[in-house]
Amino acid sequence: MADSAPLTGEALALDLVNTRPMAADGYVDLLATPRQLSDWLALEGDRVRGEVRDSAPTWTDLAPVQAVRAHTEAVVRALLDRAEPPASALRGLTEAQRAAPPVRELDWDGTAVTAVSRRNGPLGIRLAALLAEAAAEVLSAPAIGRLKECEADDCVMVFLPSHPRRRWCSPTRCGNRTRVARYYRRHSSGDAS
Repeated sequence: MADSAPLTGEALALDLVNTRPMAADGYVDLLATPRQLSDWLALEGDRVRGEVRDSAPTWTDLAPVQAVRAHTEAVVRALLDRAEPPASALRGLTEAQRAAPPVRELDWDGTAVTAVSRRNGPLGIRLAALLAEAAAEVLSAPAIGRLKECEADDCVMVFLPSHPRRRWCSPTRCGNRTRVARYYRRHSSGDAS
């Protein structure tokens, strides 16, 4: 099910994968323009704020972010299929991290030494490194064994359920729609007799 707003609230890497929902005519890219990327970064808030700083995404910044999304999605889909992830996707995520490693910048705030992690380079490379690092964290965590794809017929969103009975990416997005469709199927078949 395509929606004009990305689904957020999962692990950052899964939120990134979920920026390609399914529509009637195929996948929709919710990060196809610098404005869409900027809007998504705003939704992600503090999880990405350090890398964004005061930069606005440009067309050049899209390619590295989309590449990390493609690599992350390839690994996620393989794990959902209980298959070996593509080595090229794993390498791509590793290379994205290497392109802009975090450096802890030290400063004096007047009373103590502070350390803030920062990356150097263009915004797209910094974001790609951060997102690849987030992917490495979630993909290598034991919780990844609970990874699920939404059970709604036309949804491809992925999530890590906090409750074992969770079936949909969002109770309001796909859960309600599925329950309403099921209700109408039951009642319309009863009217026909």
